[in-house]
Amino acid sequence: MSEPLLSAKNLVTRLFTDSGTVLAVDGVSLHVGHGEAVALVGESGCGKSMTALSLMRLVRKPGRIISGEVTFEGRNLLSLSEREMRDVRGGRLAMVFQDPMTFLNPLMRVGEQIMEAVLLHQRLGRSAARLAALEALERVGIPAAKNVMDYFPHQLSGGMRQRVLIAMAISSKPAMLIADEPTTALDVTIQAQIMRLLAQLRRELSSSMLLITHDLGLVAEYCDRVYVMYAGRIVEEGDVFGVFANPRHPYTRALLRSTLSPDRRIQKLSSIEGQPPNLIMPPPGCRFHPRCGEKLPKCAVDAPPDFALAPGVGARCWLYEGNGHAAAP
Repeated sequence: MSEPLLSAKNLVTRLFTDSGTVLAVDGVSLHVGHGEAVALVGESGCGKSMTALSLMRLVRKPGRIISGEVTFEGRNLLSLSEREMRDVRGGRLAMVFQDPMTFLNPLMRVGEQIMEAVLLHQRLGRSAARLAALEALERVGIPAAKNVMDYFPHQLSGGMRQRVLIAMAISSKPAMLIADEPTTALDVTIQAQIMRLLAQLRRELSSSMLLITHDLGLVAEYCDRVYVMYAGRIVEEGDVFGVFANPRHPYTRALLRSTLSPDRRIQKLSSIEGQPPNLIMPPPGCRFHPRCGEKLPKCAVDAPPDFALAPGVGARCWLYEGNGHAAAP
């Protein structure tokens, strides 16, 4: 088996706030293969976006990456200088954020912003960079792209702004895209267009994708494998078909029961009892145990390891003690 394109091992990120230390990313390990689409799913506040920012080394104060390893194309990103990391970030490894207006400069024209990304990562003059920016806009399906080059972000709709962000991300033909909730602020029709666009671009560029989402429907349609995250930790991993057909962790089962599905007739959606834990003072043992209907006595005392149940399949749950071997910490 070839080495994955990107892998994280025991990644730990903390947020140091006045109220206490938030265990935002707590020992996360995951990998994305060449040409693969992988999802990271979970409730809001579980640490998905902070994981993505940690992979990109974009964590800002009061946050800090404490330990772990992030390997991309054979290089440990956490050991690179900031200048070396800038060459990787936006070049071979790019990210699409969920709120375009947060990441687009309102005072710069769209074309200039994409050109800035092109000039940073490619040895081109301004004329060639402008052509590359125009090509990127056309590639993401923006009509009258030549005119849009001269627009400011506020002159575009939400869907068009998201396409501009995607154009910026693909302008240097990255090997991998991290898409952090790329459709959250868009209506359903535009959401579908953006996801189809990302899938099409991934095929055209032969690139990989890590999709950060809470939408299990998107995972089922667009991804090969999935990691399920709860309270800063990965609690289940597997291929999409296996996780949906035979979810191993009680949290994954609860998520699926609370989701509409066209192949199941549900009279009433189930909800997950209780609230996600406070990550400043998470509960002892398994962090899901206060909300779990399948808990064992030891779940409230000892944190379960990640039990490997089959190649590429694992669950962080005491239900599998004796059925699988615990993965190395």
